[in-house]
Amino acid sequence: MGFTIGGIREMRSGVRRRHRATEGTAVAEYTGLWGWAVTPGARAGAGSCSCGEPACPAPGAHPLGFAREVPAGAGLERASDAWAETPGAAMLLPVGRAFDVLEVAEGAGRRALVRMERMGLPSGPVAVTPTGRAQFLVAPGAAAELPELLYRMGWDDAGLDLRALGPGSHITAPPSDLGGLGPVRWLRPPLLDTAAAPPQARLLLGTLAYVCHRS
Repeated sequence: MGFTIGGIREMRSGVRRRHRATEGTAVAEYTGLWGWAVTPGARAGAGSCSCGEPACPAPGAHPLGFAREVPAGAGLERASDAWAETPGAAMLLPVGRAFDVLEVAEGAGRRALVRMERMGLPSGPVAVTPTGRAQFLVAPGAAAELPELLYRMGWDDAGLDLRALGPGSHITAPPSDLGGLGPVRWLRPPLLDTAAAPPQARLLLGTLAYVCHRS
């Protein structure tokens, strides 16, 4: 019929090579273009985590303990070679180095972006997750400063659906899958200026707090 077992195997191998090349290119964009490190992460499927731990507390949403991080600044060849060591891993971005994260409900995040654009306020990259959260990338230090900033602005006891992620945390990078629920997407993709210098949290916090309170 024109096909052999070996030929099928070669075709499948070619598909895997192209998939790895695509992943390597995405990793290299984060490391080489935006200057962010990328950590190989677990994936989830059928209710279980690829880490193999039956009682995993965060299926498909945590770093692989045995895998090495691809450092910021790695170019295409180096990033592709490193990522080939963990085929199929999710791309995770370590928080607390180039950026911290302010996270709100997606609806509130979208309204905040519209409001900030009308007011001429800067916004950095913003990701949305399949769990309905918007993640605003802001300058490092936001997680530590958040309680004091909210207190000074009078929002400290408002019961806001707003949290900050800082050092030690990771977020899933688009277009990787989050916990088997679907891909993370960019609502506002990174640009050269916003990736290298995301806005200070205080510039966004009033708007985010306002829309969270209204929600």
